[in-house]
Amino acid sequence: MRLLHFDHSNTLVSTDFSGKTIPPYAILSHRWGDSEVLFEDIGDKTYKEKEGYRKIEFCAEQAAKDQLQYFWIDTCCINKWNLRELSKAINSMFRWYKDAAKCYVFLPDVSASAAADIRQERAWEASFRASEWFNRGWTLQELIAPASVEFFSSENQRIGDKASLEQLLHEITRIPTKALQNGLLDEFPVHERMEWARHRRTTEEEDEVYCLLGILNIFMPASYGEGKEQAWRRLQIEVEATDAAPSIIPFSQNDHFVGREPQLAELEAKLFTGKQTTMVAIFGPGGTGKSQLALELAYRTRQKNKNCSVFWIDAGDADNLYRSYANIAQKLDIPGWADEKADIRQLVKLHLRREGSRQWLLVFDNVDRIDLGSSGVRTAPGAANLIDYLPQSELCSVIFTTTNSSIAERLELQNVVKLGEMTPNIARKMLQSYLKTPTLESQQQEARLLLQELSYLPLAIVQAAAYINIRNVTLGQYRSQLLKQKEETIKRSSAPLEDRLQEYGTSSPVATTLLISVDQVRCSDPLAEEYLFLAASVDRKDIPLDLLEASSPGERQDAIRILNSYALVTRRPAESALDVHQLVHSALRGWLQKQERLEQWTQCAIARLLTVFPDDNHGNRSKWRRFLPHARYTLSHDVPKEDWGDRIAIAWKCALALSSDGRYNESEELFMEVMETFKRVLGEEHPDTLTSIANLASTYSNQGRWKEAEELEVQVRVLGEEHPDTLTSINNLAFTAKGQGLTDKAISLMENCCRLRTVVLGPQHPLTILSRETLATWQLETLELSKQNNT
Repeated sequence: MRLLHFDHSNTLVSTDFSGKTIPPYAILSHRWGDSEVLFEDIGDKTYKEKEGYRKIEFCAEQAAKDQLQYFWIDTCCINKWNLRELSKAINSMFRWYKDAAKCYVFLPDVSASAAADIRQERAWEASFRASEWFNRGWTLQELIAPASVEFFSSENQRIGDKASLEQLLHEITRIPTKALQNGLLDEFPVHERMEWARHRRTTEEEDEVYCLLGILNIFMPASYGEGKEQAWRRLQIEVEATDAAPSIIPFSQNDHFVGREPQLAELEAKLFTGKQTTMVAIFGPGGTGKSQLALELAYRTRQKNKNCSVFWIDAGDADNLYRSYANIAQKLDIPGWADEKADIRQLVKLHLRREGSRQWLLVFDNVDRIDLGSSGVRTAPGAANLIDYLPQSELCSVIFTTTNSSIAERLELQNVVKLGEMTPNIARKMLQSYLKTPTLESQQQEARLLLQELSYLPLAIVQAAAYINIRNVTLGQYRSQLLKQKEETIKRSSAPLEDRLQEYGTSSPVATTLLISVDQVRCSDPLAEEYLFLAASVDRKDIPLDLLEASSPGERQDAIRILNSYALVTRRPAESALDVHQLVHSALRGWLQKQERLEQWTQCAIARLLTVFPDDNHGNRSKWRRFLPHARYTLSHDVPKEDWGDRIAIAWKCALALSSDGRYNESEELFMEVMETFKRVLGEEHPDTLTSIANLASTYSNQGRWKEAEELEVQVRVLGEEHPDTLTSINNLAFTAKGQGLTDKAISLMENCCRLRTVVLGPQHPLTILSRETLATWQLETLELSKQNNT
């Protein structure tokens, strides 16, 4: 948990109390505006430029009056770029409000200016009753959880508190006074607590459900896009399962799931059959419904066996894997789950191995690699190998979904359930389940012909149904568009028929349904089309909304909702991001390539990344970790040679970030590319070239490659003794000499570095102080070694 305070110089400071004793603090309850102070604004010292700074000043001043040094505000105390932290914060919010010494409610739509006479004493009451704060979903827990809640007008004037305004608050909210008095919530039936939020609104429809989690004492990961009704159903399952084994299934059961009964029966028969962990893989091409089959299995297992815990784990990359394990640890309240330094994955693995009476079903979704790459976890750098985190117990079964046929071999699996195309009858049922209008008997033949054109592929069926529902066209009209699109594709291609079916980098039905939807999106919202093409030019998962430029947040959200309604993207509002299905991403890139526009859009993505990619300051670590996959994805593809400038600029930013993250091997390749390009274009003695050489030398030094580092660092001296990069180079040379055992040379170089940094940077500069401390340490080590040798 982070808390804010102003230091002696009146600078706003954010302090992380993770793993420490949390001091008494005040907490702010408010409604978000368009110019709030965010977490990164505090690090950048730009917080005073935002309108939201007024609320920070108010909260700090009021806390000081109550002898509280620290305070908490949701807009800037949560690092929303760190998805693990964000997930933990969402499920800890109720407790944070409950533990606050004071809660201040700021009401900008309530005025309580000094009254002219006693008759106007409660002139604020009408606007107080009508305040939007009472209509919002998330403010419900902010009213109920804290013991002390005080209300303030737009003029920062205190109106009253939860005790003095108790009757008025009861009349406005219909919440029993006992609940307002911080009575035990368990004394109120679940249905009554749900009723408290019935008339409250949220920006996202699912939040009407999620805002009740703390009040119901339920842990349930958010799954935006499932819709309010599905979220209610999932919540109801959690409520009913309070006496059952703890589980986490972050998606609601698919009402549209049909067929696959033989595969389900086969999977169920394989569970919990070994003396060690039973492992089964669901294998098949993309878009065949592997995840949906696993989801149905998860729900059926939970319904049939109340003593079996079911946990869903996203194994698409290291960060998602870590976040899934962190959710399990929090759900099970495993000792140490809140410790930022703990390896959560090992905690969960050991806990599941020790539990001896309960069965566990773990679903690892999207397993297309065993080595998941660098996780970015501070305490577990390097590659995250999936095998290292699989629990070993005869009471545990593991299901993997994968498109990679070699995964089964790597995991030494004997049990593999293969998914192929759906049967015509099951595909017809699936289409009908997704269509809003029932298919008449007279339309059955048209439905059969359409499904035949779609090759019975689930993803193509979903996209076709989405278009039919939105445009309100008939099955015959849509099939006509499908055939027309296919004809145009064939005309544009001179390749043989079997090659044309794969010309978009994926199966033809998905490409065809995609292009039909894209044509309609282009007509209804050109901005949405731009977003889709930009999304095709970066990595397909966790695309931050900051990459998508718009004149207003509302305009951006409208465009994304259009793409989501056509089943082209998946929205992730909590993370301010979106995902693109693998087949859609591949088809889009193939189409752009065919149109000779892929290089253009890749360059657009690089240009946009340059505007949002942060510098390599450690305070920006979570942010650059979110953008790195997208920047590196663009760098792995060609751009026009005349646009090398932006490409090298983003490569340099990536290299600096990777180096700051301790990922030296990865940064070396990019630094090398930057250096060679600068040498070729700018010349060997250009300042930018020499700076790039210094960066590469530093990378070598950090890897212990002293000789290579020294050879490069000598070149940087061309810049002149007082150039910042020269100072860094001298410092690096000193460490290089120390690493080679040349202590006298190292001390001499560090003495020179101290002298120059004192002159150029000043005696109190952090780097100057660091150089002096390093020099003193080395000199002391030399003195002690000399004494030992003399004795």
